[in-house]
Order: sequence, then C-alpha cells, then structure tokens
Amino acid sequence: MKQLIGVVCLALLLTNCDSNAVYKAYEDIDGGKWYVKNAPSFTFEITDASVPYNIYYNLRNSLSYGYYNLYVTRYLRDATGKEIESRLDELLLMDAKTGKPNGDGIGDLYDHKFLMKRNYRFPKQGKYTMQLRQYMRQDPLLHIESVGITVEKAQPAR
Repeated sequence: MKQLIGVVCLALLLTNCDSNAVYKAYEDIDGGKWYVKNAPSFTFEITDASVPYNIYYNLRNSLSYGYYNLYVTRYLRDATGKEIESRLDELLLMDAKTGKPNGDGIGDLYDHKFLMKRNYRFPKQGKYTMQLRQYMRQDPLLHIESVGITVEKAQPAR
C-alpha cells in the first residue's frame, strides 16, 4: 500500500513539472515483460512547426531489471506513415560500475526521463507518431513496467 501511495505521489509530482509539455503519454508493459513484437506507438499533434521541441523517453523499471542499460529503437513517422527517421539509442538506467539506479525511485520502481531530441523542428504542423521497440538480446525483456514519450516546447537559451 505504501508503495502504491508513493507511486501516485511521484506521478503527480512529475506531471506538474511538465508545464511546457504539449504531449505526454505512457503505455504499461503487460506483466513487466517487454516483447520485441510489442512496439508501443504514441501519436501527437504539432500545431506550431515554427518553434523547436525537446522530445524525451519516459521509462519505468523495477530494481529487478537485470541490466544497467536499455537499447531502444525509435521510429518517427508523419501523418501519412512516412518514416522521417529511425535510430537506436542506449538509455543508462543504472551506473555501470556501482549498480546505483539513475532516475527517481520509490520503493522498487524507478522513473526515468531521457532526452531523445533537443531543439527539434518538425517539418510541418500535423500529426506524428513515435514508435518504440526494445532492442535487447532478451525476449521478453523483464521488469520494464512502462514506456512513453514527452514532447515539450523548447525553452529559449538564457
């Protein structure tokens, strides 16, 4: 029960910190088993293509996760389904030497927000879809609880 209350408080805290977010979504991974064939997609709308955006990975894992990193392939597509880009990224969930978890944690769950793209300018306004696929050698990949993205308007440099 304490763990559930902690997760709810952490979720409320994290949502309040994203005042520039134009889109934020998570998809729970059924049973914490992320299969390669399970590639969550997130569709969002860009109404102003004249401003830059920062795009982030959102990830929640348990401490039982067996690796210090996670490889994810991302696919960005426009409204017609045309692939704008795909890229393999390494996300560091824990310190490789000490095993100390990165991110914000309560109990055995840790939330991470990793920068995917900084000051990205979308080619035009409209709908876009970001698809995420785990690219580890283990299938299913255990103890990944949820994945998602956040799209924020970039803050001007000061």
